[in-house]
Amino acid sequence: MKNIVVIGAGTMGNGIAHTFAQSGFKVNLIDVKQDNLDKALKTITNNLDRIITKGNLTEEEKTNTLGNITTFTDLKDAVPNSDLIVEAATENLDLKLKIFKQIDELAPANCILATNTSSISITQIAAATNRPEKVIGMHFMNPVPIMKLVEIIKGYSTSKETFDEIFELSKTLGKVPTEVNDYPGFVANRILMPMINEAIETLYNGVAGVEEIDTVMKLGMAHPMGPLQLADFIGLDVCLAILNVMYDGFKNPKYAPNPLLVNMVMAGKKGVKSGEGFYDYSESKKAEKVSKMFLK
Repeated sequence: MKNIVVIGAGTMGNGIAHTFAQSGFKVNLIDVKQDNLDKALKTITNNLDRIITKGNLTEEEKTNTLGNITTFTDLKDAVPNSDLIVEAATENLDLKLKIFKQIDELAPANCILATNTSSISITQIAAATNRPEKVIGMHFMNPVPIMKLVEIIKGYSTSKETFDEIFELSKTLGKVPTEVNDYPGFVANRILMPMINEAIETLYNGVAGVEEIDTVMKLGMAHPMGPLQLADFIGLDVCLAILNVMYDGFKNPKYAPNPLLVNMVMAGKKGVKSGEGFYDYSESKKAEKVSKMFLK
C-alpha cells in the first residue's frame, strides 16, 4: 500500500494527510476549493515547523513530507491509482454517501475505502458501494499528528482481510489501533458526547458557570481540558451533528442535544473555528476569556 487519497482538507483531513506523508506514503489531498487546499498546506507546514523546533524532525524530513503531498480539486484526477482512500469530509450522511458512490466508481477494484466519520454507520456508508467488504472506519483523533488512538470500525460486511490490513497499517503510522464495532458514536463519542452535553445542561440549568464547570473537570477529574473548552475545540456544530446521529440511532432521550447547544450552532457560535463559543477566541486561540454571553 503506497498511494493514499485523503478527501477533505479541513482540520481532520490535513492532519491525516500530514500523518501519512510524514510516514513516507504518497498522498493525494482533495478538496472542492483550492483555498482550502492552500490553507491545509500552510497548516501542515506550520505543524512540521513546530515539530522541528522540538527537535523531533529535520528540515530534510519536512521537505520530504511536503513533497509527498499533491493537491487536487477533482476526484477523477486523484483517485484512479489509489490503494486506500480516507474520506474526511463534513459529518453529513448524505454527503458521505454521495462521495462513497463516486469513489467506488472511480477507484481500482482492490482499493480500500475508509471513512474518518466519528459517529455515522459504516454499514450504511458501505451500502452505497459495490464493495462493502472493502469499506471500513478509521476514526483518527484531533490533532491527528499527535494523538495516538485510531478507532478501527468494522461494518456488517467488512472483510477480515480489510480489517487486518488497516489495523496493521495504522501501526506503521505510529498509532494505536483499537477494534470497535459499528454502533452510533462508536466508543469515543458514545462516552464523550453525553459528557459534553451534560456539561452544557449543567450550564443551561445555572448550576455553575463556564469556567467553574471546566475547572471542576480539570482539577477534580484530571481532564487535560474542561468539557466546554473541548466542545469549542471540536466544534459545536460537530458535537451537535454527532449527538443527533446517536439520538436518531438509539432513540434514547439521554442523547438528545441540549437546546443551548442547538441555539448556539444556529447563531453561528461554533467554538474556535468561528471565534466564539463558550469562550471568546477573538484575541487568543486559548480558552482564556469566557464569552460575554455567559458572563455573570
